[in-house]
Amino acid sequence: MFKGILLGFLAFAAFALSDAFVKLLHGSLPAYEAVFFGALLGLSALPFIKGEGDRWREVLLAQRQGLWVVRAVASAIGTTAAVIAFTALPMAEAFALIFLMPIFVTILSVLVLKEHVGWRRWSAVVAGFLGVLVVLRPGFRELGAGHLAALVCGLAGAISMIALRLSGPHEKRITLYGAGVIGSTTLAGMLMLTNFRWPHLSQWLLLLGYGLLAALGAVLLMLATRRAPANHVAPTQYSQMLWAVLLGYVLFDDQLDWPMAVGIAIILGAGLFTFVREDKVTRWWKRTRVV
Repeated sequence: MFKGILLGFLAFAAFALSDAFVKLLHGSLPAYEAVFFGALLGLSALPFIKGEGDRWREVLLAQRQGLWVVRAVASAIGTTAAVIAFTALPMAEAFALIFLMPIFVTILSVLVLKEHVGWRRWSAVVAGFLGVLVVLRPGFRELGAGHLAALVCGLAGAISMIALRLSGPHEKRITLYGAGVIGSTTLAGMLMLTNFRWPHLSQWLLLLGYGLLAALGAVLLMLATRRAPANHVAPTQYSQMLWAVLLGYVLFDDQLDWPMAVGIAIILGAGLFTFVREDKVTRWWKRTRVV
């Protein structure tokens, strides 16, 4: 189990470094173009995720095709929103808003899955949104497209997670992963056609880092969930915040003031509590493959 958890930390370190690479583009390429090339490079993880007996066509063909489409669209929207958020905001602030995903999952669990949610998880939802107010401080600081994009990314991730709950027991890893990369490649590729800019050498290097590190993170996460229960691996995602603070400070001179640090702590605490309650109440981790 220890190796699985360690691989989980390494996976999310790779994801955080991937986000830093796309932020280093400083918006010099349209967000959807970065997403397209990142997802295209993400296809390189498929040979490692493909299991014995899997067929390549299962990247596209699912047991529940409608849910595959939902995850593909949600992934494309979420990834594009994430690029916009990381371009416009300090990394820690972007991650704090994106990490509202477990809160959104709780709300969607009630609306879509008709699950019963007790007062403890509702308290976490309220605390999470209070944390957002502390981070954003509307009326006291300027809010922009980056903040909205981060919230959209968290919501898109929650929609994808709900679809994963419904489809996970019936799908193979290669199908679950394929929905994300194919959806992002297709949607971003279509948007890219209207305003394509050929990247120059330094941009290509950053795109390579962005795409390949994300692919590495996906492979490491798959290996992690083979060696440890998914409910033990999932909380390692929150180590991304430590990477965000460190990389933001070293690479982008990001500074955290005390109100933002308090708001981030509230959001992370609410999210972690939600993960714990989800495991105790729904036990969905035992029914779902996490890629």
